[in-house]
Amino acid sequence: MTITSALVLYAVLWFMTFLMVIPIRLQTQGDVGEVVPGTHASSPEHHYLKTKAWITTGVAAVMWVILYWIISSGVITVRDIDWFNVMGPAEVTAPVDGTDG
Repeated sequence: MTITSALVLYAVLWFMTFLMVIPIRLQTQGDVGEVVPGTHASSPEHHYLKTKAWITTGVAAVMWVILYWIISSGVITVRDIDWFNVMGPAEVTAPVDGTDG
């Protein structure tokens, strides 16, 4: 895995996790009972974004390490998820030393 693909994988994991964490413990103006005129009752009153960003960073880092290990070690490869045989059979390569056996 190149450094670019590792960074892209982490960024995707971070943003997906962040979008899932944002609604947790969200208190709206309607929940608190103090709706500011001109805003919706569903507007956030207490959002705790800094705490959620730190939690997201830790969770995404753990998921990234697990996925990096799976990809780098070859536990799961692209051929493992080729259910329709689009890739065809794997090529057999000749030995490097030139012998047949």
